[in-house]
Amino acid sequence: MAMSESPSRSTSYWVFGYGSLIWNPGFAFLRAERATLWGAHRSLSVYSHHYRGTEAQPGLVFGLARGGSCRGMAFEVAADQWDETIGYLRARELITHVYREAERPICLASGGRMRAVTYLVDEHHVQYAGKLSLVAQAEMVRLAIGQSGPNIDYVLNTAQHLRELGIGDRTLDALVRLLGRRPD
Repeated sequence: MAMSESPSRSTSYWVFGYGSLIWNPGFAFLRAERATLWGAHRSLSVYSHHYRGTEAQPGLVFGLARGGSCRGMAFEVAADQWDETIGYLRARELITHVYREAERPICLASGGRMRAVTYLVDEHHVQYAGKLSLVAQAEMVRLAIGQSGPNIDYVLNTAQHLRELGIGDRTLDALVRLLGRRPD
């Protein structure tokens, strides 16, 4: 990762969230703003054996998979909070190494361009589910429960917060309908 452990080049740093980081960042930030990351898209393609499922009954969580773009949230973090923030994120996101930490360019909704830390799915990792059908996704999401609670709560919370932010995700909305909910 190109971003240094000890901030010396900037007064702030950015983190890009596309799933639960949107509604549960878990770290202090100066501001949050809608943003777009190019070159990867939000995909419910990671088997969760920890937070939203178990090895016996895996859940599914979002990853950034190659191609397309993703609208999410960018969080600005003060330089003096960076070491604590990046340590927290690594403990949270790299627990099984299904994600790769990366620094990518993002476009803020306000028009600024920044570089942000984000977590891309490792498509060669055993927990990468690939492109499952919506029916298969719904079945797994309905049944799985992990340390952070039911998988369905994770999916519905993400969908709800994306809607509140005005971020459309047709695939996620279709999954929400299959789960017996209205995407409003």
